[in-house]
Amino acid sequence: MEILEENNITWSLAKKILEKKAKEGELGYEQKNALEHLKKFSKLSEKKVNDMVEALKKIERLKDKHIINIVNMLPEDADDIRVLFSNELINLSDEEKKQILSIVKKFT
Repeated sequence: MEILEENNITWSLAKKILEKKAKEGELGYEQKNALEHLKKFSKLSEKKVNDMVEALKKIERLKDKHIINIVNMLPEDADDIRVLFSNELINLSDEEKKQILSIVKKFT
């Protein structure tokens, strides 16, 4: 199989894609496991996820991959954000961290 394109997507979108594929035919072993995991840990509706993504895009320093990680992991405090960004070259200000946490809290 050749990979033509690679994109970061939210868990809710991945769950939707796998559920659609399951209705069309049988899922492979890895796909079944992924769908089970997503059903267990994907907590937000697709609408809430899309609204949260739009709100997070207003924070200029965040790239798409950062936004996807925030939406998937739903950080609860500054330490969670620090862990999410520990391998990144971006240093968020305390104000930006507060913005992120308030957006996450608003949609959860």
